[in-house]
Amino acid sequence: MKIIIAPDKFKNSLTGLEFCDAVEEGIMAVIPDAEIIKMPLADGGDGTIEVVNYYLKGSVVKVLVNNPFFKPVTASYLFSQSSKTAFIEMAEASGLKLLNPEQFDCKNASTLGTGEMIRDALEKGAERIILGIGGSATNDCGIGMATALGYRFLDESNNEVKPIGANLSKIVTIDVEKVSSKLKNVSFEIACDVSNPLYGTEGAAYVYGEQKGATEADLKLLDKGLEDFSKIIKAKFNVNPQSIKGAGAAGGMGIASMVFLNGKLEPGIQLVKKLAEFDSKLENANWIITGEGKLDSQTFFGKTIQGVITSAKAKDLKVAALCGAIDLSENELKSLGIVYADAVIQYSETLNDAMENGYHYVKEMAIKLAKTLL
Repeated sequence: MKIIIAPDKFKNSLTGLEFCDAVEEGIMAVIPDAEIIKMPLADGGDGTIEVVNYYLKGSVVKVLVNNPFFKPVTASYLFSQSSKTAFIEMAEASGLKLLNPEQFDCKNASTLGTGEMIRDALEKGAERIILGIGGSATNDCGIGMATALGYRFLDESNNEVKPIGANLSKIVTIDVEKVSSKLKNVSFEIACDVSNPLYGTEGAAYVYGEQKGATEADLKLLDKGLEDFSKIIKAKFNVNPQSIKGAGAAGGMGIASMVFLNGKLEPGIQLVKKLAEFDSKLENANWIITGEGKLDSQTFFGKTIQGVITSAKAKDLKVAALCGAIDLSENELKSLGIVYADAVIQYSETLNDAMENGYHYVKEMAIKLAKTLL
């Protein structure tokens, strides 16, 4: 019997790999000759870097770059010398996680540090860069990132503007004369899980600006900046940013990744599955066992389990979900494509017990599942 174990993490309880180990122990206790393939997954959120490195087997590179407010910060990314692949999370250089809440001020924040990380990877010989654009503190439409790679953004007096969101409306020209030639030899894949347009009520500023420290006046300024700058992008690159799904991701990094990096926007789970060569490893499998901390209606929206189920349906495979908690009815589980489900919370005495002893409970649930498979 061939069984694929492909979970997301249980936040603050189990990593994806720990889940894999617990399930493997449980299955092997009942079916000792089972063929087990462990494939932890992630959807681009926190914890993705560990999962990516499970497949990439890269080394951690530390580089001194600019934080959102042009102060030095040490950022890390992954680089695999053998496959010439880098995995960069923009939050490492340009993320809210680097700031205290009282410092949030996206109109004056820049993605410059993200560009510096990309530049460092290019200098190391990267030929493929996977860029995660979640958790940003910025709303500069990626002009900071692009500045680090040699793009110049000029005002009507032909002076370079400081690459922050507040200055987007001042830009009249994009100069590409000094853009790094190394960009031509790299493919960029952008992990993007939102579909917001660049500007307007559903755009980058109005939807995400407030949580990044923008006042009502800032939101108007930023939204106008994005709209004005989209005209400059359209004139230069012959692309209408407002027609691109996900252009407004990460304060405009969605469209910036496309026009400045020639990148392709893809859901995070799709990129991780591709890296893991997930679909090809499902051949001749009998079951997929997946799991996450909480299985609820959010699962339907580009989450890890949804990605697993999509692949399973294509191969007509049965899916079992072992989760921390399940907030879906039997009918909803069935419509998702899950034929067996169990939750830690049904066995633990308290939530604290569930979190602290997740490994033990997942192993016990796997034993119970294995007995039904025989």
